[in-house]
Amino acid sequence: MRSVGAHWYTCPVLCELRVENLLLIERAELTLAPGLNVLTGETGAGKTVLAHALDLLMGGLARPGRSRTAVVRPGASEAYVEGVFSVPDDMRAELAAFLPENVRGGDFEGEDLVLARRVGADGRTRAYINGRSANVGDLRELGARLIFFYGQHEHRRLVLASAQLQMLDQVCGPDHPRLLEACATSHRETRRLQSELERLCELALAREQELELLEHELSEIDELAPDEDEHQTLIARRERLRRLEALHSSAGSAADALAPESSDGPGAAHLLAGAAAKLDGVAGIDPELDVLAQRARTLAIEAQDIAGALRDYCEGIEAEAGSLQAVEERLAQLERVLRKHGGTISAVLERAEHGRARREELLGAAVAQEQTDELLVAERATLHRHVEALRAARQAAATRLAAGVREQLAALAMGDASFEIVLAPTEPKANGGDTAEFVIAPNPGVAGAPLREIASGGELSRVMLALTSASNEGGKTGGSSESTLVFDEVDAGIGGHTARAVGERLQTLARARQVICITHLPQIASLAARHFTVTKDTSAEPTLATVTQLTEGEVVTELVRMLGAEEQDQAARSHARGLRRAA
Repeated sequence: MRSVGAHWYTCPVLCELRVENLLLIERAELTLAPGLNVLTGETGAGKTVLAHALDLLMGGLARPGRSRTAVVRPGASEAYVEGVFSVPDDMRAELAAFLPENVRGGDFEGEDLVLARRVGADGRTRAYINGRSANVGDLRELGARLIFFYGQHEHRRLVLASAQLQMLDQVCGPDHPRLLEACATSHRETRRLQSELERLCELALAREQELELLEHELSEIDELAPDEDEHQTLIARRERLRRLEALHSSAGSAADALAPESSDGPGAAHLLAGAAAKLDGVAGIDPELDVLAQRARTLAIEAQDIAGALRDYCEGIEAEAGSLQAVEERLAQLERVLRKHGGTISAVLERAEHGRARREELLGAAVAQEQTDELLVAERATLHRHVEALRAARQAAATRLAAGVREQLAALAMGDASFEIVLAPTEPKANGGDTAEFVIAPNPGVAGAPLREIASGGELSRVMLALTSASNEGGKTGGSSESTLVFDEVDAGIGGHTARAVGERLQTLARARQVICITHLPQIASLAARHFTVTKDTSAEPTLATVTQLTEGEVVTELVRMLGAEEQDQAARSHARGLRRAA
């Protein structure tokens, strides 16, 4: 499908809409115009199917509360919706930022933007942008910037406080989204800091108990100062000290054998000296014997030295006689710490290292608690500034919007109505610290009351249209000011002169942007730049709905039907032509 060349328009235009196998519609192709497009038909003919089609195109489910399979026409394998949008040059760069990578820089450059959606009978759904695969989120992002949808029961949202605040936020100016984001960021950070501070406070008592235990353990380990080499040395020394008597006896006996101090006969050293002396008489005769004689003399001297060293060793052992108790006590201390903290010296030292790190962490946690408290105080102040900035923007916008709505209501046959937007402070939230209440008095002499308490269905429809008109004037809103506006039976509950006023308001909106309106009122339908009708064939199996674009003559005939008259009723035809001429 190709567009109808609406590039002169300053807003996006839905040029063509194609629907296949969606609910009652087997196939429909609509060539839409800039300005006001209307869709009419008998009650139950299937007019809202096209609203469902647009919802699918915007990434929705088409029929909230029902499964995707329920939107596929019985007997078909899938439903398909496609929309061709003509986009002004100055919006292309903005929209390109929301294109997926596989589409960005592709066919969109200089061409129409085509969004499509398939929903299989098995419930699976696929999205396409310019013929290339995309996800539903991409479709939703683009659709939200191309179409602003006022559903059949959308005006009922007016009674929700959250929706009223959202509507007010839309007219607060171009900087307002940045303020909202800053407030949301500050609110998230405030909640995070509050949660962290609560966690730190809960841990405070446990932290003190753990610190006390760590200090005791570290003091015990540090005071003992365990060392692997010392431990091994003490074990070896203990074994030696336990056998001091045997060592003393053996060393003393060996010393006596070498050089006895008593006269119990010569020792080995004396005998070796005597052997060497016997060789002195033949010294110098045979070099070989001289070498042996020298070795004998050396042995005698070494034996004497060893005997002296053995006696010194015995004296040292006698001096160590009381050392075993000290060694046993030191080893007992070490063994006790080993049993408590890992079983080995290395495990104890590792335990001490981890303990010191944990102690620093716990001590740091106390500091962190103080710092978190300080950060929370500062962030609350920041949040308060954002809340105040939002409040100031909303108060200014509320005055402007309320005045604009009153002006629009006057044009919608509610000239005596008063309308105010009342702001009230609340606990700061992500979107600020305000609630908005739309207060209306439809008739003079009646005290104003919240919209949800006083307005009828028809009045709600007109208030919604007044809000839409006022907020869109001059492009003041965020997304809807440049979007195609879709109204699904916004005219519910009204008629007569009021219906004409509503139609003129829609026509005024359509001067600056494309408007699509599903309506049952001839006063509104007569103002359309392009008129489509839906007819239903109940004799088909399953029931079949057909969408037809009407010629000027067919428009008059449809207006006659909408007036409740027979096709041959000349007065009704004259009335219908009069409605068209007045457009």
